[in-house]
Amino acid sequence: MSDTTPDVVRLRWPAVSARRLERSALAAPSPHLDPAGIVGALCGAHAQVLSAAELSIGMRGEGITRSVVRKALWDEAALIKMYGPRGTVHLLPAAELPMWVGALTALPLSPSAFPKDVRMTDGQTEEVVAAIGSALQDAELTIDELSEAVIEATGPWAGDLVMPAFQGMWPRWRQAITLASHRGQLCFGPNRGRKVTYTHPRLPAGARATDGTAALAGLVERYLHAYGPATPQHFARWLNVSPRWAGELFDSLGGALQRVDLEGTEAWVNAGDTDMPAEPPRGVRLLPYFDAYVVACRPRDRLYPGAMAERALTPSGQAGNYPVLLVDGVVSGVWHQRRSGRRLTVTVEPSTPLTTAQRAELDVQVERLEAVLEGAAELTIGKVSVGPHA
Repeated sequence: MSDTTPDVVRLRWPAVSARRLERSALAAPSPHLDPAGIVGALCGAHAQVLSAAELSIGMRGEGITRSVVRKALWDEAALIKMYGPRGTVHLLPAAELPMWVGALTALPLSPSAFPKDVRMTDGQTEEVVAAIGSALQDAELTIDELSEAVIEATGPWAGDLVMPAFQGMWPRWRQAITLASHRGQLCFGPNRGRKVTYTHPRLPAGARATDGTAALAGLVERYLHAYGPATPQHFARWLNVSPRWAGELFDSLGGALQRVDLEGTEAWVNAGDTDMPAEPPRGVRLLPYFDAYVVACRPRDRLYPGAMAERALTPSGQAGNYPVLLVDGVVSGVWHQRRSGRRLTVTVEPSTPLTTAQRAELDVQVERLEAVLEGAAELTIGKVSVGPHA
């Protein structure tokens, strides 16, 4: 972008990083947001590992423990656990379910990865989604119970064991389970012992799924508020959709978006949303597995500088597989924990030695971690970690 381009706001990375931290409740824990408010600010909390989601939420709020998060999820129904962006398990705010269902339903369908003799026809897929929704309306079913209900409602073909699974084969109908969740027909219920259950998410009383066009506009607005400035390509990676489709979506929003210059790179924010903090990012934070901040923030080389890209990203560049130490807005190490009863052993491996002030902040983070996880934590500083997966 030329320096002579008129009326383009020019932004610097430190200010952008500081703003993202503020909006993700990482600059300081929010005294005002409850678990649903925090999850909404993040555009969803990753919940492949529910304990990591509990930590993501608790570290951002005041007085939020894992018990508080579980109460919001299972007792108060303020949160919903379902398949969200990229088909991965997320916690989403129940109040925003109409927007999420509308947006996820409007996403272009990815081509099936299964061979023709495994795939379902469009008609069969619709039958299965309807059967899932019907079976779960007033029930909490294990996967085996749901499978019986779907096969009974659709036919034996749905039960053909044709999908390669971890230690065997799954029935054909399970190809549609993520789609059913995106359509608002399936979410996770509380575990029954060690068994996962599924139930119907149910939109708020009187609500309907938001129209797809409006829902996608709302999703872009929330994403850019949290993680902008961003490009359509960044948004595409976050949702696992084609960059071309994302570009067309951004184009369709016209005046709702504003182009900015982020240190020579063209990017977008919500129109008029160009105010930035005056101070650069500061602080030490511990972020768990699959924290939404490290997954959604782009460009990656700004967040994972130098050798940290090798240490804290997978070989394919995927973020979230390693809990990270964030120092002044930049990934500066990894950490891990072991739990035995209430006892937590936390080991932090920084990329460079911590200053006295940073070590004191890390101690505070560990105190917060033990409060959230309702345990007693002991901190160990491990070796300086700079090599790939050292």
